[in-house]
Amino acid sequence: MQDNLRINGDRLSQRLQELAQIGRIAGDGVCRLALSDEDRAGRDRVVGWMRDLGLAVKIDTIGNVVGVRAGREDGPPVMTGSHIDTVRTGGRYDGTLGVLAGLEVIATLNDAEITTKRPVAVAFFTNEEGSRFQPDMFGSLVYTGELPLAVALATKGIDGLTAGDELTRIGYAGPEPVGQPRAHAYVELHVEQGPVLEAGGFRIGAVEGVQGISWSEFTLTGQSNHAGTTPMRMRKDAGYVAAKIAVFARKLAKEIGGYQVATVGALTMSPNLVNVVPNHVVMTVDLRNTDEARLQEAERRLFAYADEIAAAEGVGLTRRTLARFAPVAFTPNLVDRVEAIAKDFGLPVKRLPSGAGHDAQIMAAVCPACMIFVPSVGGISHNVEEYTAPADLAAGADVLLRLVLELAE
Repeated sequence: MQDNLRINGDRLSQRLQELAQIGRIAGDGVCRLALSDEDRAGRDRVVGWMRDLGLAVKIDTIGNVVGVRAGREDGPPVMTGSHIDTVRTGGRYDGTLGVLAGLEVIATLNDAEITTKRPVAVAFFTNEEGSRFQPDMFGSLVYTGELPLAVALATKGIDGLTAGDELTRIGYAGPEPVGQPRAHAYVELHVEQGPVLEAGGFRIGAVEGVQGISWSEFTLTGQSNHAGTTPMRMRKDAGYVAAKIAVFARKLAKEIGGYQVATVGALTMSPNLVNVVPNHVVMTVDLRNTDEARLQEAERRLFAYADEIAAAEGVGLTRRTLARFAPVAFTPNLVDRVEAIAKDFGLPVKRLPSGAGHDAQIMAAVCPACMIFVPSVGGISHNVEEYTAPADLAAGADVLLRLVLELAE
């Protein structure tokens, strides 16, 4: 009977659409920045669904929420989930699919009156996106002990407010200690956020691991001067140095090749006037690779070039690390099971790495972990046009259900 069990795709889609109305923005997008009023409303809705399904809801001191369904025996639960916070111009599937598919797994077990041997838990972690408070994967880093709770609570967001104060304000500074309950295993369903599955005609991705991530912030200090009267040889142009760094980062990614990528995603310039040489720039560079040695090579070459070009222009340069995660390999036998279950369901499946960071990579430090991907139409994500077909959402949730059942038995 359990081999024939399937989730209710219509119910899953309905919950996704309902949650997407909270923080809805133009173009059918969603903005629920972590610990905002919109995030609070989203949390309230998901916690309400958890309680309706009979889950025992636990909220820890960094605001991570875990709903636990009891098993025939006590012990660490099989955990699934993701996050419900979004970027400022986000879509309706990133993160939320993993959480709401987890609730659909619980609903399906309830409908079938199946009590698993191990408990099953559905979690959503605080500030996975890192859009308001850095670093990303904030809540799961605290959960696993990689980010000290006191440091996280004192972290200032992009608006100058602290995470601890905002947790209290929205009512999600919970009483539970971080890191509880310990997970027997962690499985995360997510939209791919890239074009690989759709381009190859695959319905399921068996995710082998997550790329290493290096986020750096460069602050460049030059000298403001008149754009028309200052000879080029006498300039200390912070904007020019920023442009050279941005171009070099893209060239570097192409030279290293493979899975290496580089992005300049944020850049602010002062005084930001058409006829004034800029004297101050703050910019970010995001480097990622599945290979740690190559990622370190990219960092080394980028940092050396930035120092060289700044010095040549007479511009001061300081650098700080915003986030740094080594590549993570998921538990091989779990990756194998995702692939095998997909094939058993007749779903075309591809093994691939994740180019984006996820809570699963953090949880992999404390328990066996893996991820399941479903296609993103056009490879679009972190965008109001993000879309995954309902049939693919349901297919991914079916694979999740089967694997959770196996692990819980």
